[in-house]
Amino acid sequence: MGRAGLVTGAFSLSGLILACVAAAPQQTDSQPQLVKTGTIQVDGRTTQYVIRHLPVNSFPELPEAVAKALVERGCLIPQTYQAHGPENVVQASLERAGSSDWAVLCSAHGTVSLLVFFGSAVGGIARAQVLATAVETERLQVRGADGVLGFNWGIDPATPEQVHDAQAGMDKRPARVDHDALADTLVDRHTVYHFFTKGTWIALAMPE
Repeated sequence: MGRAGLVTGAFSLSGLILACVAAAPQQTDSQPQLVKTGTIQVDGRTTQYVIRHLPVNSFPELPEAVAKALVERGCLIPQTYQAHGPENVVQASLERAGSSDWAVLCSAHGTVSLLVFFGSAVGGIARAQVLATAVETERLQVRGADGVLGFNWGIDPATPEQVHDAQAGMDKRPARVDHDALADTLVDRHTVYHFFTKGTWIALAMPE
């Protein structure tokens, strides 16, 4: 996705207290809704949102087993309001140096899940690890002057060099990691770097 200017540190939703959906959009099983629109209450006002999605087959580079697992989950791939091309499907060395792994944001039944598939586990049946989930309408922010809300959750690969650069300014800067991390971003707000080590996922320390 190549999102520029990833930021770290504490963040605030700046008054965007997202309430329940006031007008739920219609969907059918035979015709997935690639553009989802509706309204939510923001600070007591009815506010419109637009969320765009892509089907799994928009990402032909996905291994067959991973694509099949996503389709079986009913996944659509949500796109941030800044998207200029297909995004939120990531290939990186997440398990270890040199591995070929995949991370995907999957939107299904109103919930978005951050899924990771290790290449070592892909062999006919792909098993997903779920790193985070959120109600889709809780990942919205104003996208422009019209006041309409757009989807703000994006993922990117983060090389060891990118992680090390992001840690600049720490009093005790950690040693450079030996494989990729996964940058998990709320656009223009906050980035968490997920890193797999010693059989578990951790959030890498970043400047406050």
